[in-house]
Amino acid sequence: MLLAGIYGEVAELLGKVHLGLDINHGEASTPVENSEVAKRRSTLQKRLVKLKHWAESASTRSHQAGKRHDRLQVQFKSRADKLYRELGLHQTTLEMQGMADHLLRREMKERKAVIDAELEQLRAKEWRAYEQCNREFGKQERYYKAQREVLRALEELEAKERTMYELDHRKDQVMTVCKVALANLAMWVRDHYFPASYTHATWSRLVPFFRLPGCIVRDATTIRVELCPFHDRALNRDLALLCARVNEVSPQLPDGHRLSFTIRSTSTCHILPVQEHRAPCLSVDAFGEEEISFVSSHFSRNVCLDKH
Repeated sequence: MLLAGIYGEVAELLGKVHLGLDINHGEASTPVENSEVAKRRSTLQKRLVKLKHWAESASTRSHQAGKRHDRLQVQFKSRADKLYRELGLHQTTLEMQGMADHLLRREMKERKAVIDAELEQLRAKEWRAYEQCNREFGKQERYYKAQREVLRALEELEAKERTMYELDHRKDQVMTVCKVALANLAMWVRDHYFPASYTHATWSRLVPFFRLPGCIVRDATTIRVELCPFHDRALNRDLALLCARVNEVSPQLPDGHRLSFTIRSTSTCHILPVQEHRAPCLSVDAFGEEEISFVSSHFSRNVCLDKH
């Protein structure tokens, strides 16, 4: 677990290799329906169906009113012809009977008033049928106009619609877990191995230690991490205290090796001959897949802090 904090770059590389964190998060996306556009389209389609139904109903009512008007018109004409023909025959009969002119005029006027009243009722029915026919026809035209507007809106909606994608958030979740784990790891290393002056240190103050270059020397019982020193005396003093505290605890790794830290000499950047005979030295920047897998095997398990 301590190695993960010290070699943060290796952990990042490992995450990229196994988790795909070097690409944009959520890149694995699938096309999905735009909910807002779908809602708008559904509303327009429902309105279009209603308008078609209303237009058909208005057309039916207009047709029926037109037929009723034609029937009433024929009925009115037939009834008017019949009544006026009877009125003419009655007038002829009265004249043949020798009725006085003033009495004949009054009789004819009264009979005509009765006929006009009856015909007026038929004419009113005919007029109402005519008005209803025109009114329903006007509704039908308005519904047709509204249908054209809805169809135009659907075409514009389809033309402006953009493909929406559903992001795969699993990579974001994995990365969040890794970030939290790395932060907890850094705080654990700070609390257990850094000097007391780093008790409240933040990541920006700790990161120079975690990014120190160096090499790993491995033998049968020990894994020794040789770190390059800083170009700052204060930081080197803190680094020396850090190495001393780690060596004092001598944490045991899960595979049984003991972990120790040392500071490489500033006068040389090469591995000592004695180290070359004892075990190969691996640069942190030159880790192979096998070494990364070895380091990563300790990231998910706690370090045993048993002392010698």
